[in-house]
Amino acid sequence: MSRDVLLKKRWELVVSKLSNQFAEGDPLDLDAIIYLIGVQELGQIHRKFKKDHKLDLMHIAICRLLEPYGYYEFDYFDEDKWPHYKFKEELPPLKAGEQSVLMKEAIVNYFLESKYIQ
Repeated sequence: MSRDVLLKKRWELVVSKLSNQFAEGDPLDLDAIIYLIGVQELGQIHRKFKKDHKLDLMHIAICRLLEPYGYYEFDYFDEDKWPHYKFKEELPPLKAGEQSVLMKEAIVNYFLESKYIQ
């Protein structure tokens, strides 16, 4: 199976499982999944977040997702237990579609690593 076909199949599995678990089956989009990863990484799952914190959560997720690619490195937890990352390397110039593929690949790898999918 080609890499692209396998990624598509795994991405659909992630979307399906998360949508059933968190959205009563309504398909979650990429941003919603990134947000959920941010909440997971923060570890404050049952807390309600304000709009500005939602953006911070997405930033946490993006840093965590791109860490294995060498773009970010975990630095420390602050006094409120929010993770902070150090910027390591600039992302190469990517078109919108390429950014989406990179994030989907990173999300699939995140859920493979956590054994949420196989």
